[in-house]
Amino acid sequence: MMIDASPLAGMQRSLRQCLSHMAALLYHHGHVLETVSIPHRGLDRQDVAHLSRSSSEWQTCEKVLVNSEAASWNEHNRLVLTPLGRELLFDMFGEGAADCA
Repeated sequence: MMIDASPLAGMQRSLRQCLSHMAALLYHHGHVLETVSIPHRGLDRQDVAHLSRSSSEWQTCEKVLVNSEAASWNEHNRLVLTPLGRELLFDMFGEGAADCA
């Protein structure tokens, strides 16, 4: 089996690691994946600051997600996943993780 070491594959691995880390942090802090997967919801600045204080990796993951356009700040100034982020989340965690109930 050949390992894909292309920059695109590396970025996708990094995005997946960040999404996985984000999902675990959300869970540990009482949030659900729909908090970030529903465009009009998201994490407000206070929630993001709390997650940042709880994990030394949060800021790096947030930057990776935003810089890769897998996440962005919506019109309500809340961090949400973009369609790319939702697609990766769906691929990793299944349909219920990225869809509104």
